[in-house]
Amino acid sequence: MTIDRVDFASILASRLCHDLLSPVGAFANGLELLADEKDPEMRARCIELLEQSAKTSTNKLKFFRLAFGSAGGFGDEVPPDEAKSAIEGIIGDTRPITMNWMIDDAPLPKPAVKIILNLALLLVDALVRGGRLDIGCERRDGTIEIALHVEAERLFLDSDVERILAHGAGDNDMTSRTAPAVLVQAVAAANHGRVMLARETPTSLLVGAVISG
Repeated sequence: MTIDRVDFASILASRLCHDLLSPVGAFANGLELLADEKDPEMRARCIELLEQSAKTSTNKLKFFRLAFGSAGGFGDEVPPDEAKSAIEGIIGDTRPITMNWMIDDAPLPKPAVKIILNLALLLVDALVRGGRLDIGCERRDGTIEIALHVEAERLFLDSDVERILAHGAGDNDMTSRTAPAVLVQAVAAANHGRVMLARETPTSLLVGAVISG
């Protein structure tokens, strides 16, 4: 698949706007309620909601900056803690997801970080009722091996996303819903790598990539 950069940028922008609409809209609604509310307890509740909406918006922007953007402010490599913090931010407190981070403190090349974050985004979305997310990455013999494993009672990975991760993207596969999967395949290909997916059981899945590094 040959990716048109303008189309791809537009689709990623659509995804970002979609994901930010809810917390930003809640922030705007909270400000309207706060302006009209006189009861001290209700005003305190409004402020609490505003703080939560601001935190959610900030976490999403931090994540998208690393996952979709150029990660300005970093060099060619990114501290793994930045990626870990970004993933923890999008998990938040809304779902009982246990994340097991199995990556050491050595900085990672930006392509590896992009793959980790975009795979994590897809898998967090799949854990609609919570579950376990294991994330590992290591350098070996001039390559970087990335593996993410999820397990849950209910696992809802979009069928198009799963197909793209397993087999690559076709010319008509790029949508705001599948954009992270397409990006993972594109980054892997640009770094002489490949993406692999194994559906172990209906409730567990392993996906990863090997790229040069």
